[in-house]
Amino acid sequence: MPEGHTIHRLAADLEKDLSNGPVTALSPQGRFSDGASLIDGTHMLRSEAWGKHLFCWWENGHILHIHLGLIGKFRKFDLHHQPSETVRLRLETASVAWQLTGPQTCSVIDEDEWAYRISKLGPDPLRLGKRGGKEFCENILSTSIPLGAALLNQQFIAGIGNVYRSEILFLNGIRPDVSGKELTLKQAEEIWDTTVMLLRKGKAWNRIVTITPEDHGSRVTKKALDENALYVYKRGGLSCRRCSGFITQSTSAGRSIWYCPSCQKGTNA
Repeated sequence: MPEGHTIHRLAADLEKDLSNGPVTALSPQGRFSDGASLIDGTHMLRSEAWGKHLFCWWENGHILHIHLGLIGKFRKFDLHHQPSETVRLRLETASVAWQLTGPQTCSVIDEDEWAYRISKLGPDPLRLGKRGGKEFCENILSTSIPLGAALLNQQFIAGIGNVYRSEILFLNGIRPDVSGKELTLKQAEEIWDTTVMLLRKGKAWNRIVTITPEDHGSRVTKKALDENALYVYKRGGLSCRRCSGFITQSTSAGRSIWYCPSCQKGTNA
């Protein structure tokens, strides 16, 4: 599932490509024909991300809401590319086309529905930066849910997925089974600050790279090889990059999570 940095990058790209004139909207698949007809031929005013949710605002007052889910893709194509029957929504201008396939959510909503949906989301690190730390700390310090699960809960923090939660906990030296209530305020603040830093880098580089120059052994760039970009995610059984131990794979919130038992401790360790 795409994480928050990808959706923010997508929102910026859509606004750049589609906000300069009327947009043709159609549903080759047919499942979204009614929704597409509501925005067909109108101008897109702006596109924005809230965590993993994408909202596109149109001049007639409608708002296109998309959540890609596990298999959704929203990709740019040459205008002459012919869409397949799996395309839920195609947005065209005179020069470019964007095609949506396999989304978890694709709907046209009004402003009241938009306000309701974002009210259910926790602070978004890429929207709020340092300012969101207070709300995040209040959320996370009040829960007995293990952090491995809490960081995936979009009501606590919006935009974190499976890769970032493993990497954030490693970088802060905290085990996934530690609950929010067991953290100190300083630890919660450090988790938020780490998250802001990583998501900003992810948006700028259009990929997730968490390794630091100290542990990489040289300067780190957005061209870092995949096998050298992360600390623990999908590295079960491999050597830790910081100690002589090995990465462990476990399960949290029904999904695999990875951590280093030596580098990541409980709060009383």
